[in-house]
Amino acid sequence: MPTDVENWKSEVYGNEIRDHLFEFAEEGFDSIPDDERDAWFERFKWWGLYHQRNGQEGYFMMRIGTPNGVLEPGQLRTVGEIADEYARGPGTNPIFGDAYADFTTRQSIQLHWIELSDVPAIFEKLEENGLSTQQACGDSWRNIVGNPVAGKDGQEVIDAWPVINELNETFKGNDDHSNLPRKWKVSVTGSADGSGQGDINDLAFEPAYKAVGGGGGGDGDEGGDEGEIEDAVGFNVRVGGGLARNEPRFARDIDVWVPPERVPDVAGGLSALFRDYGDREDRYNARVKFLVDEWGAAEVRETLQEEYVDFELESAGRDVREEYTYNAGEGERNDLIGVHDQKNGENFVGLNVLVGRMGATDVLDLADLAAEYGSGEVRLSQRQNVIVTDVPDDALDEFLDEPLLKHYSPSPSPFMRGSVACTGTEFCSLSIVETKNRQVRFARWLKANVDLPTDVDEFHVHLSGCTASCAQPQIADVSLRGMKTRKDGDPVEALDVGLGGGLGENPQFARWVTQRVPVDEVPGAIANLVESFAAERDEGESFRAFVARHDDDELDAFVDPEETDYEDPMMHNTKRTWYPYAENDSMEDAPSPPADD
Repeated sequence: MPTDVENWKSEVYGNEIRDHLFEFAEEGFDSIPDDERDAWFERFKWWGLYHQRNGQEGYFMMRIGTPNGVLEPGQLRTVGEIADEYARGPGTNPIFGDAYADFTTRQSIQLHWIELSDVPAIFEKLEENGLSTQQACGDSWRNIVGNPVAGKDGQEVIDAWPVINELNETFKGNDDHSNLPRKWKVSVTGSADGSGQGDINDLAFEPAYKAVGGGGGGDGDEGGDEGEIEDAVGFNVRVGGGLARNEPRFARDIDVWVPPERVPDVAGGLSALFRDYGDREDRYNARVKFLVDEWGAAEVRETLQEEYVDFELESAGRDVREEYTYNAGEGERNDLIGVHDQKNGENFVGLNVLVGRMGATDVLDLADLAAEYGSGEVRLSQRQNVIVTDVPDDALDEFLDEPLLKHYSPSPSPFMRGSVACTGTEFCSLSIVETKNRQVRFARWLKANVDLPTDVDEFHVHLSGCTASCAQPQIADVSLRGMKTRKDGDPVEALDVGLGGGLGENPQFARWVTQRVPVDEVPGAIANLVESFAAERDEGESFRAFVARHDDDELDAFVDPEETDYEDPMMHNTKRTWYPYAENDSMEDAPSPPADD
C-alpha cells in the first residue's frame, strides 16, 4: 500500500508544484488549509523549501543547489544579497547574529527564516543570476557533488565538470525522473584524491582507465582493429551508498566502466531502475541501498543492461582508489584547505568556514575579494568550506593578508578545520540536540586546551543532531550523534560518541563506542581520548589506525567523559523550545507566523 507521501505526490508533484507555491505566496501562509499542510510542505521540498520546526510556523529553510559547488562570478554576491534582505527572522543567534548562509556537506547553500510571500522575488533573483532551488530537496535528483575544483585541479585524472553540468541539465526538471521513491544523490569525481566522496552516494562515478581499441570509444569493441589498444579515461560505477538512519552503506561496485559521453545514459538508466523498482510502500526502505542489499550488485548490473541501456556495458576499468586521500585520516589532501596549484599555473585557496556558516556581510565581502584577486568564481566543498579559484601568484600574498582570512583561515587549527555540524534544533524538526553553536564552542575549547601530536595536523569531529546523519558523522575521526539522557536527575542533551570513521582507499564507518554522554562532558571526553592516543600510539600511527587496533571496550575507556571548565548554555531540551537561544524560549512564547504583505 503506497505511503501518504506517495499519495500526495500522485496528486501534485514535480515542476507543477511551482504554480501552487506561487499562489500560496500571493494569498499568504494562512491560505494553506490546516489539513493539507503536511502534504504541501512535503511537495514544497521539491522546490528547495523545508518548513522550519515547531514554534517557527510560517518560516522556511531554502536550499540553493549549486552543482559540484560551483558559484560562477557574481553568484556568491547574489546569495549574500538575498541572505541580507530575506534571511532574517524573530530569533537572533548569539554567535552568528542575523542573516547568514550555511554551506552544506553536499555543496549546496541553505538560508533560514524565509517567508513564503518572499519566495517569488527570491526565485526571480536567483534565476536571473543562473541559480535555482529546483530539486534541491524532495524525491528526485539532488545536487550533484564531486571534486569542487574540477577542471582546475592539477591532480585530476579527468575533468568531471562537463559531465556534471550535462547531468544537471539533463535531469533537473526532467519529468521522467522527477518522482522517485526517495532522494537520489549522485557523485561524479575526476580527481585521484577521492574528494567526490562517491562511497556514500546512491550513485557514484569514479575515475578509471580502460583498455579500448583506438577507434573504440567504449561501445564494447575492446581490441578492435581500427587502431592500437590505448588506455581511455572514464568512470567506474558504484551504486547504493548512504549514511542515513542507522543503516549506513558504502556504494557497491557493479562492474561497469563508462566513457564520459555515456555517463548520462547509464545515470539515467540507474535512476529509472530505482524509479521502477524502488520501494514506494515503506519510506524507511525506499533508498536504493536497500534495493542493492536485496538484489546484489550483479542483478543491478543485469537489469540495467537488459532493461535500461541499448548498448553493451563495459566491465569495470582500472581505478585509482589507492591514491584516495580525501578524508582518509592520513596522507596529503585530506581536505582542500590551503593554497593549491591549478592546471593553468594559478592557485585555488581553500578557506575554513567553521561549521559551514557565514554571515551575509562576510559572504558579500568574500565575493568582492574573489573578484579582486581571482576571477570572481567561488566553489564549495563537502566539508562545508569555500574555495576561491584563479588567484595568480603575484596576487597570492596580498590575498592571504586580507583581514577576512583571519576569520576564514587557509591554515586553521586542526580542531577548527575538522569541525562539521548539521542544522540542529535551531531550525530542524528532526534534530534531537542543538549543533551549530555547540560545535563552534567545542572547537574553540579544544583549540585552547588540547594538543594533538605534532605530526597530526587534521582531526575531524562531526556533530549530527540525529540519525539522519546530515553532518556525515560516520566518516569522522570523532563522530557525535544527538541523544538525550539525565544528569543529576534532570533531563539534558547528550551525544553518542563514535570513533575511527573515514574514506580513502579502504573506507570505514565509525564504531559507536560510548553512549549518551552529557554534552558538557564531551570536550573532556575528547581531551582524554586525544591524551590516550598521544601516549599509546605507535610511532607515526594515524588516529584511524590507532582506533582500528583497539576493541570497543578499550576505546570506550579512552573516551572517559569528564566535566571541565567548558560550559554549555544549551544543556536543556532545546527541542522543546521555539528557538534554542531565545531569552524566552518556551513554545508558549513562540512568535506568530509572519504577517502577509
